[in-house]
Amino acid sequence: MKRQFISLLLIGLSGLFVAAPVPATDNSGAVARWDFDVYLNDKRVGKHFYEVSDIDGIRRVQSEANFKYKILFIPAYRYEHSNTEQWSDSCLLGFEAKTNANGKLIDVSGEKAGDNFIVDNGEVAVDLPECVMSFAYWDPRFLDQTRLLNPQTGEYVEVSVEQVAEEVLEVRGQPVAAKRFRLTAYEVDLTLWYSADDQWLALESVAKGGHVIRYELS
Repeated sequence: MKRQFISLLLIGLSGLFVAAPVPATDNSGAVARWDFDVYLNDKRVGKHFYEVSDIDGIRRVQSEANFKYKILFIPAYRYEHSNTEQWSDSCLLGFEAKTNANGKLIDVSGEKAGDNFIVDNGEVAVDLPECVMSFAYWDPRFLDQTRLLNPQTGEYVEVSVEQVAEEVLEVRGQPVAAKRFRLTAYEVDLTLWYSADDQWLALESVAKGGHVIRYELS
């Protein structure tokens, strides 16, 4: 179960945006901020917040996560992650991701350079196409991609996405008409919900043993 939980976290944890955004209150150029509670089954294990700003036509996405899983009050797994991305339209311009996965430190960065996007994982630099997308759930155009960049690992992975149903989903205690999608990559099998106007609503994954990982708006 732990390996599947970690695998889910490895999927670019940037940009999980939802309907009914909360307006920002400062003058930094922020458009909105969202806060999520993260659950493993019915147990809350942490928080993940996201903030998007738009300055001079460049969109900046900041996300930070902090999870702690305990067994009989004893910490069994700790995860801390921060990621900053810059976007122009649907193309990633650059990112810097820092992760502490239960004591394992991971630093990955990338930037657009000429006709390529260069990713540096601290060991080797990898050339990718000029326009790449990460797992940018806030931009429904990512659902049309066949490969996505995982900022935490620097891997450019093949993905498969299909719409499987239309249903009613409860969001903050209110029923919302939603489209349900299935995204598969690696060993991860994600369920994603979007509203009728393509706003991200929820995420869920079933780990080994039937354990359910999900994000809910706080």
